[in-house]
Amino acid sequence: MRDTRESRLLLVLLIAIAFALITVDIRGGEDSPVDGARQAAATVFGPIENGVASAVDPVGNAIAAVRDSGDRHDRIAQLEHDNAALKAKLGSDDRNRSRLKQLDSMLKTAGAGQYGIKGAEVIAIGAAQGFSWTVTIDVGANDGVTRDMTVLNGEGLVGRITTVGPNTATVLLANDPDFTVGTRMESTDELGFASGQGDRPLRVEMLNGKAKIKKGDRLVTFGSQADKPFVPGVPVGVVSRVDPSGGDLTRTIYVTPYVSFSKLDIVGVVVEAPRTDPRDEVLPPKPKPTPTPTVTVTVTPSSESLSEDDEQQER
Repeated sequence: MRDTRESRLLLVLLIAIAFALITVDIRGGEDSPVDGARQAAATVFGPIENGVASAVDPVGNAIAAVRDSGDRHDRIAQLEHDNAALKAKLGSDDRNRSRLKQLDSMLKTAGAGQYGIKGAEVIAIGAAQGFSWTVTIDVGANDGVTRDMTVLNGEGLVGRITTVGPNTATVLLANDPDFTVGTRMESTDELGFASGQGDRPLRVEMLNGKAKIKKGDRLVTFGSQADKPFVPGVPVGVVSRVDPSGGDLTRTIYVTPYVSFSKLDIVGVVVEAPRTDPRDEVLPPKPKPTPTPTVTVTVTPSSESLSEDDEQQER
């Protein structure tokens, strides 16, 4: 339609009529005279609107789904982050509980032996000084630690101090091949010298070749002069094998150490020796023997044997 005076007048007239109809519809309320026309329009154009809605809604739903998917992704990412933080916290708590347990066990061992100890943490493992089995701990000369001090934990003998720095020290572990410690057998007081064999049991040469030793016997440290490098009474291990004496002057036995050298964490350096030898006080309680079940077999006579006995009685 061209922009003429007539077209402009027609547009103004149509707008005026529209406003008039709107005014009449509003004032009429439910009895509006245009209500029928509105219903007729709804009847005609309703299916078309539904068709358009059905065509448009999947697109809208897809957009909403993408948006919700992004929201869910963000929530899942947040949950994963929270779960990771929770697992880390739980792991940290588990480690802390384990370390507290180790510390408590070590303090009980030190209390039983009346050892004055300096607590330490293992911070490195390796051949820092050319040894095969060593660890580095986080205490040193500034903490009163000196060379040739005994190192223990809640299980027993860990090793001895070999090198000391201002804030760290190197410990030669008891399973190192260059490690030797004097031992004493529980109860019998038989003496020997234990040497490390890496990941194998300690090798102990008993001074008495005729000493009566059996599997399961336990050993502690004998102690050194002036309590260096070893204080007395520290648990060493349990006899796992005894070689035949063969008439030799010495006798070889093999001892499984109490300490797990691959799981060291909290240890203690004995900075003050006990006033008296604790003897066997530091050893853990002996395990109770498992009772052997006894089976009683009762023989019930058969019917045939009963009849034979009756016949013999009648004769």
